Amino acid sequence: MAQSIFEDMKNGTDDICGGGIWWKKDRKYKNAIANELYLSVAASLANRVPYRKDDYLDIAKAEWTWFRNSSMINDKNLINDGLLINPDGSCVNNGLNTWSYNQGVVLGGLVELSKATGDPSYLDQATAIAKAALLLLSDNTGIIREVDRCEPNCGSDGSQFKGVFVRNLGYLHAAAPQDVFRTAIMANADSIWRNDRDANNQLGISWSGPVSAGNGPNASTHSSAMDVMVAAMALVA
Repeated sequence: MAQSIFEDMKNGTDDICGGGIWWKKDRKYKNAIANELYLSVAASLANRVPYRKDDYLDIAKAEWTWFRNSSMINDKNLINDGLLINPDGSCVNNGLNTWSYNQGVVLGGLVELSKATGDPSYLDQATAIAKAALLLLSDNTGIIREVDRCEPNCGSDGSQFKGVFVRNLGYLHAAAPQDVFRTAIMANADSIWRNDRDANNQLGISWSGPVSAGNGPNASTHSSAMDVMVAAMALVA
């Protein structure tokens, strides 16, 4: 099934902007998340489907080379939302928000690519992005907030974003440990447990609390916060 899904993703590639895949089948936008997922799936399959490793690895390496050179990574090592396609066909960073999940999915993809190639330089690139993201996203107590400070009203999908970032930060820390990563994961897990948990152990959107922020906990906010708790458990297991 994963291979079939990937083949559908691969059908979204073309030479507009020099490569990459489109966000939707209407082919109007090339953005970060679609291409980070394309990288991550290709590299993951390279590590899990031995008889096609070379094929998947070639795609993953080419995708990362394109992504790195696409201009979506800005001069602060943060990833903006996508590319603006100019009338002349040239493509530039669109300057839209550096959402937390766009700083996260790429970390897991680069961990998989490093594992598949044996090349630690991919971990160095992931580390640079992760450190830049923590600097941007953390408040003065180290608690992670969404880049646009949308809490408590981040929408049904936006309330998931921070958890995606921390989940992938955990993957990176396991492959390339950094004190700053461990500190961030543990600080956020501790704050969620102390300040963002109700009597039913449901977890809300604002990791610094209160748990009642917005409309209180729901499946989206709870699963996002659980990504942090799982990442923290991996550090103390």
